[in-house]
Order: sequence, then structure tokens, then C-alpha cells
Amino acid sequence: MPLPNTIAIDGPAGSGKSSVSFAIAQQIGYLFVDTGAFYRAVTLLALEQHLDLHHSGQLITLVERTRLDMTPELADDDRQFTFLADERDITCDLHSAEVDHSVSIIAADQEVRAALLNPQRLLAARGRVIMAGRDIGTVILPDADLKIYIDATLDKRAERRYEQRLRNGEPADLDEIRESLRRRDEVDSSRTNAPLLRAPDAIYLDTTSLNLEESIAAAYQIIQNGKPSLNQP
Repeated sequence: MPLPNTIAIDGPAGSGKSSVSFAIAQQIGYLFVDTGAFYRAVTLLALEQHLDLHHSGQLITLVERTRLDMTPELADDDRQFTFLADERDITCDLHSAEVDHSVSIIAADQEVRAALLNPQRLLAARGRVIMAGRDIGTVILPDADLKIYIDATLDKRAERRYEQRLRNGEPADLDEIRESLRRRDEVDSSRTNAPLLRAPDAIYLDTTSLNLEESIAAAYQIIQNGKPSLNQP
């Protein structure tokens, strides 16, 4: 059975969608595209340039004047991809606390999301792509060959983000991370444009009780057979 050419994987922050998508992309030789990195990149660049994060016009100009691109990992530092802004590697700064705190503002901006559709779809057009985000199956790739929605409880997602920060040698406070994720969930789910939703034809995968290896195996089973290997709703 041939594998799907385009795979859309959605889910909230900390659900494991990026780690799972990256691992499977490596296994099957696909390009891994994390669309959340685009919003983080715009956030980072806007903060660097002291732009008004609530001013859509300034942000759209930033997007239009900046060449945003993703490539397979180019450094030996466990990164999942390399993100370039005008050929400058900004990958390691995308998950800083400052970006975490402000990215929901950028992600909720309808005009910015629209401006980023073209570079995101150009990456998907290469084929043999696993694209992860929050509105892949509903907005960016509504005709994807396969859609998966990966989820986990807020507490589990906060715990994962906390451990990620510690591994990266960054300051980490579990309560602050949990509250940041809660706010992000609220913004993502309630925004008018491209809210975080499970596509009607997406297969649901709850990773709360699964470790990373088990989550990867469950998602891989779905990709191979079009159905989950576990008792998922």
C-alpha cells in the first residue's frame, strides 16, 4: 500500500505533533514542515526589529520583505529542521521564552496567516511532505492525502514543554508554562480565522498516556494503514 504523498498533522502545543512528525519523516524519507515555525519566525523578527505586534501592516511588510525557508536539519544539535530568514539561521531562537510569550498574537492575526499561506503551500507542493501545525488539515492543506489530529491533556503538555526547556538549558517554571499553554489554547481555539480544530476527516490520536516512542509507533500505524493501532476515539 503506497504511503500518502501529503500528510497533515494538527494538534495543540506540547501534544507531541512536531516530535512525532519529525521522527516519522526521517523514517520514511519525507520533508518535515513545522508551520508553527513560520509564526515563531515572524514573532522573533518583529521583536528584534521592535515592531508593533498588533500592527498587521508592519507584520505583513516584514513577511513580504523576508525570505522565509525551511530545509532539512543542517547542524548536529538535534534540531528537527533549519529555519532561515534571508539565509540567516534563526532555528535556535524560535522557542525562546520571549517568543513563547508573544507568538499567539502573531498566530491570531488573520492577515499575517494569509500572508504566510503561500510559502507554506510551496513547501507542501514538493510532495512527500509531513506538515505539522494547528490548521493544516482545515486551511493550509484541506486536500491532504491523510490527516491526523494529535492531542494530550494540558498538564501533560506543560510537563513536556518544561522538560524541553530544561534539556535546552533554559529557565523553566512549570506553572508559568502551563498558564502560557492554557492562554495559547484559548487564543488558538477561539480566533475567528483558522481556529485550532480537528478536521472532520482527521484521525484522532491521544498521546497523554504514551511516551514519544509509543506516540511515533501509533502515528506510523495510522500512516501505514489509515487507522489507529490503539483504542482511540
